[in-house]
Amino acid sequence: MRHGKKDNHLGRTASHRKAMLSNMASSLIIHKRIETTTAKAKELRKYVEPLLTRAKEDTTHNRRIAFSYLNDKESTKELFGIVSDKIADRPGGYTRIIKLGIRLGDAAEMAMIELVDFNDALLLANADKPAKTRRSRRGGKKADGSDAAPEVAVAKKADFPIVAESEPSDEAPAADSDSETSKDDKGE
Repeated sequence: MRHGKKDNHLGRTASHRKAMLSNMASSLIIHKRIETTTAKAKELRKYVEPLLTRAKEDTTHNRRIAFSYLNDKESTKELFGIVSDKIADRPGGYTRIIKLGIRLGDAAEMAMIELVDFNDALLLANADKPAKTRRSRRGGKKADGSDAAPEVAVAKKADFPIVAESEPSDEAPAADSDSETSKDDKGE
């Protein structure tokens, strides 16, 4: 029975699983983002996050342990160089899993796993957004006690005369001016 055993064996032998997770971790460190199945992404997160925590302290011992997990000199160099500088002040949660839907061939749930501090588009979007404010549950009142809806002044008939819209014509203004001049001529 498998009571209390939380690891997903991913349908592989122990040696195959170890090699696969090692290769996926190396690819994640080098490329900063990989696309895989959701189950593999969740297992990869458990595999790579302790390595990222170790990379914060650059010692020979930590480098050797990381190399024993990754088995790749280039990804170990990248981990202790570029990646460790970016995650130095983060207390944990170095990776993000984004679900992508199902794969057409076998209907496997797909996901993208990425290093959080290397998603430049998301970091820029968060920097541009203003800080969120808390919303009240009551919603209808402002702090000064007035209603949140603005008051609309009702116009009186005397203030605004109703003018029928008509198409502008060249003759209309001329007729008005002729009638006014004719009245002026008769009045004098």
